[in-house]
Amino acid sequence: MNEFILNTEIQNFINDNLKTDIAKLSLRKSPFTTVSSTELAIQIDSKKRCEAKLPTWFKTMDIYYPTKLAIEQCSSEIAAAYKADLITGENIIDLTGGLGVDSYYFALKAANVSHCEINHELSEISKHNSVKLNVKINYLNTDGLSYLKESGQQFDTIYLDPSRRIANKKVFLLKDCEPDVITNLDLLKEHCSLLMIKTAPLLDIQSGIQELKAVSSVHIISIRNECKELLFLIRKGETSADPLITCAFPGFYDLGSYTFRISEEKNYEIRQYSKPLKYIYEPDTALLKAGCFKLITRDFALHKIHQHTHLYTSSELNKSFPGRIFQLENLNEYGRFIKENKIRKANIISRNFPSNPEELKKKLKINDGGDGYLLFCTGPENNRIVLECKRI
Repeated sequence: MNEFILNTEIQNFINDNLKTDIAKLSLRKSPFTTVSSTELAIQIDSKKRCEAKLPTWFKTMDIYYPTKLAIEQCSSEIAAAYKADLITGENIIDLTGGLGVDSYYFALKAANVSHCEINHELSEISKHNSVKLNVKINYLNTDGLSYLKESGQQFDTIYLDPSRRIANKKVFLLKDCEPDVITNLDLLKEHCSLLMIKTAPLLDIQSGIQELKAVSSVHIISIRNECKELLFLIRKGETSADPLITCAFPGFYDLGSYTFRISEEKNYEIRQYSKPLKYIYEPDTALLKAGCFKLITRDFALHKIHQHTHLYTSSELNKSFPGRIFQLENLNEYGRFIKENKIRKANIISRNFPSNPEELKKKLKINDGGDGYLLFCTGPENNRIVLECKRI
């Protein structure tokens, strides 16, 4: 940490140049002898990245910002606040603390929060920022697993977010991440009542359940229809081959979350598929990631268009549905649409259809944009259809 960055004059310069071209700024000579142009560029760039993702940090005076990689890897405030509601007890440890966003939200809920971070500078940055953010956290500049082994402490909740960037390569399988959760699973479980593990959104949920064993629940966090995090929770004394799956949509839909069990989805049967009706529903990415394709029809009073077309329909509007909702204006057979189409601008969605949106735009000479949507899909009679819609 270069503490000169926190000088009032330099902080004012950072705030005054948030709209400045970062590349050009880094090439210019720094107006300060104590801070380089590269350091100024990092502070300005990272602060800009926090405006939407970490608004509390962005709005707080004298925050010290790390490199953009640390910003990219940390949780958003929305996701961290959601996780804070899942913790158990008052004694919490974050074994992979990073910038400290999760630890900050844990500290708003629990009396004793420890933050482990092996990177000295990142640990110091997080410690400084916690003072500015007015939260009490115990900072440990050490490897989290080593601390757990050496201290022998018991915690109510252990949280960790294994690094998915190893030797500058992105990985997502649990065995490839650092620390290796699978190898150290028994150690982790021995030292807590609740173990919460964050994984990459790309991780297959069933594979995660099988690898981790005795998973109590899985949480899929979707923010603005983008799957951001998977959380695997393991509670002491609980064993389940059929954990509860929660699709969470914090702050986006009226419905905050949707919960089901994999066995429910597997055993539920849809007896009939429907032609597209007045309203069309596209599920949020969390539902799709969870593999929840059939229960949606039961719990939201909808019809599915086709077994493999994950679009739904109804005559009456269901505003509580977690996903995008469209009003159907025209229904066309694909062959007829190709011959008669005069639309030159639309938003294209392809579901269970042989061509992807880019191929369809090129073939039909349609540009992106406008208020209209074209949904290309397979209908209930295995027919290829095009739904002309407006977003609700």
